Amino acid sequence: MGQLWVICGPAGAGKSTYGRRLAAEKGACFLDSDTVTEPVVRAGLVLAGLGLNDRDSPDYKAAFRAPVYDCLFATAAENLPQIDVVLVGPFTSEIRDPGWRDGLEERFKTSVQVIFLSCDDVERKRRIKLRGNPRDDFKLRNWSEYVDLVDLRPPAFTHEHIVSQSLKS
Repeated sequence: MGQLWVICGPAGAGKSTYGRRLAAEKGACFLDSDTVTEPVVRAGLVLAGLGLNDRDSPDYKAAFRAPVYDCLFATAAENLPQIDVVLVGPFTSEIRDPGWRDGLEERFKTSVQVIFLSCDDVERKRRIKLRGNPRDDFKLRNWSEYVDLVDLRPPAFTHEHIVSQSLKS
């Protein structure tokens, strides 16, 4: 059974950049929540009558958050018997649960290492602007309110914490 690395943290912290590098270094499968689920999410947003770039509304979170993570973990489960997996997503609620990492180890019957990335709000905003993804428009238009709502506390269990201030894409 392969090793599972879960890369988490707020938007703009460098999760995808770090995860890609780690996957390349380990020869692991790289699964990013945005990449793996984006086409299906966009189709669902159309059917739900929500904006194509909505990723922050209560309606989006109620309809898509759990299925996106279910899809990501199901894909990881298919790969772990053959190869190590680096899985990337915010996991903002999950990391508040002190037993979440242990639950993943039990579920996947393998070692799980959680790596939490963080950096200051100025750098996160710079990175989000630089990537130019329309999904981030709401965050950027409402930055002060968005920052006030984001829980930046590290996970409530043993993890590796990387301050990614100088991480370059």
